[in-house]
Amino acid sequence: MKIPVIIDTDPGMDDAIAIFLAFSAEKLDIRALTTVAGNIPIEKTTSNTLDLVSYTGKETKVSKGAERPLIRTLETAEYVHGNTGLGTLELPKGTMTVYNKKAWDTIYEEAQACDGRLQLVCLGPLTNIAITLTLYPDIKDKIERITLMGGSSYLGNTTPSAEFNIYVDAEAADIVFKSGIPITMVTLDATNKSVVYENEMKKIYSIESKITDAVKELLDFNASFRRKNEGLDGAIIHDALAVAAVIEPTIIQKESYYVAIETAGKLTYGRTVIDMNRTTKNMSNAEVSLGLDRERFIEMLEQMVRDYS
Repeated sequence: MKIPVIIDTDPGMDDAIAIFLAFSAEKLDIRALTTVAGNIPIEKTTSNTLDLVSYTGKETKVSKGAERPLIRTLETAEYVHGNTGLGTLELPKGTMTVYNKKAWDTIYEEAQACDGRLQLVCLGPLTNIAITLTLYPDIKDKIERITLMGGSSYLGNTTPSAEFNIYVDAEAADIVFKSGIPITMVTLDATNKSVVYENEMKKIYSIESKITDAVKELLDFNASFRRKNEGLDGAIIHDALAVAAVIEPTIIQKESYYVAIETAGKLTYGRTVIDMNRTTKNMSNAEVSLGLDRERFIEMLEQMVRDYS
């Protein structure tokens, strides 16, 4: 039986690859995509999502979500993803239009329709999910699992303490982690190890497919950023690992811990405080990934491109 999922997203280069991967997976029944402001503002994330879905040749609902965090001013990441969010990639304009319900109403609508089996795959700030939980408290019993790309057990990529998706709206993340819904947290610990090296990129580009050119644009732009700023010989596509973990849960190594979100610290706002030594005695509220099967991840990306042949 297919897994019913909603992908909450802020495309974003790595979101784009994640969306391609999700639509290539026979295991997933993609009920909707919901958009959120994050990597870029909401109008662009929504436009990109519509165009990406059209480009795959698939159909699903696309619902527009929150244009800003719950409390804070929005901070975006064009310096990583380019002004459009997709680097140098220019997708043809699709004919899809935005669904007539907001993201949180769509999430609740699908949760009711899926009889407790719906999973959320969150690739950006958690604003939409927090709003859904606030407006529809009974949804806690209607969501099977939330798999999110976010957080870290050690260092951040936006501040010394915080990873971008959590940092953009830590108050929303706090609500989600306190919700009681089972959470799989795909952290920087794992995604920073999910490097697609230059030789592997070339192998992917050699596969003839309708998405090969788009994947090449995305990975080349990403790799150029990594090379310039991190001295890395390859690309890192954080969000795709979260989708891969839903398709094939054994691709990440994970352990259950208690995770709290720092919302008050002057220097540590947005930090995911993971009780790895179990000093608080609090009950675990998340499966935390600290590693992955990188070779299997690369195989999945190669298969993704072939599946669009």
